[in-house]
Amino acid sequence: MKKYRIRVGLDVDDTIYECNSYAVSIINSRHPDEEPLKLEDIKTWGGGHRHSDERIQLYSDPEFVRTQPISEGAQEFVKKLSEIADVFFITAVPACCMSARAERLIADFPEIPAENMLLGRRKDIIALDIMLDDGAHNISSSRAAYPVLFRKPWNADLSGLLSVNSYDDFLHFCEMVRNSFSEKFPRLVDGGVLCLVGPSGSSKTEIANGLTSLEGFEKPLTSTTRPHRKSEGEESYRFISERQFIKEKNEGRYIETTVYSGYHFGTSAKEIDPIVERGGVAVIPIDICGAITIKNLYRQRAMLVFTRRERADAIKSIIERDIDIDDKTRRIMSLDFEYRNSEVCDVEVNVGDDVNAAVNKIVELVKRK
Repeated sequence: MKKYRIRVGLDVDDTIYECNSYAVSIINSRHPDEEPLKLEDIKTWGGGHRHSDERIQLYSDPEFVRTQPISEGAQEFVKKLSEIADVFFITAVPACCMSARAERLIADFPEIPAENMLLGRRKDIIALDIMLDDGAHNISSSRAAYPVLFRKPWNADLSGLLSVNSYDDFLHFCEMVRNSFSEKFPRLVDGGVLCLVGPSGSSKTEIANGLTSLEGFEKPLTSTTRPHRKSEGEESYRFISERQFIKEKNEGRYIETTVYSGYHFGTSAKEIDPIVERGGVAVIPIDICGAITIKNLYRQRAMLVFTRRERADAIKSIIERDIDIDDKTRRIMSLDFEYRNSEVCDVEVNVGDDVNAAVNKIVELVKRK
């Protein structure tokens, strides 16, 4: 049977061309006597930092658009993607920059037909199977079946959105969607990774604790910048500062990192691989971004389990937690996005008041041959 050729839309700025980093480099060259502006200083797509107006003005300069550097690996990424999907460039540029943008795209990505290059600001009216964009406002209004956020510093504090960290993770996600009707069920009976993916308040931590109390299930130590809660033991997480986390991330310590409710989380292969190699199951409560990275690395030895709990119960659980009000608000507001993530998980397990029943169901799935 011929596989369905999915339609994939790609944003352009900060997805395949350097935009904010290029703008920052120009601004720093104009103000050599000031402390250099860093990419991490950009917390939102708009303003909120020094010279933000100057940065935004560059986006309406045809010469800026004409000279934007191609992101590292972007051409190879687009070529690979075009082999499995019909690719569309969906790019929002002012009218004065449209010619410059079209000329660059045609020259740099000849495998994409010119008629697949859609220039304009109304991304919300374009229906696709999958859309990759670094702008959270575009993701939230997208008509794509799977709108995917490309993680960048200015969207790092958003929780629950279907998101990826790299081109490789996005390619694997597209393969997951394309092959969903024929993909084999994950096999963890000889060891693997079990990712518990679900909305905040869906008892992921309780389920993980129930599983790891059983023989053959272990929880690798995850690093986090989140504060230590009174109810947690020191072995729950490796609690470190944000500065230390960023340093270790840049050094390549983690195979996946994500940001949830403003806090960083990261998992190291040194923590997971020994468990898998001895035939055990590494149990990781994780958001969908990290889960997709794990799935990309471990393939059929990784199982994504969506833990579904009634919305009212999830909200009650969030409200009762010992976390600040801003964190509670972010978690509740992200619930709609998080429930959508069930569609890309291998299996869904309903969680009511009986966590043990959910644990037993997952054990059955893991032991399935």
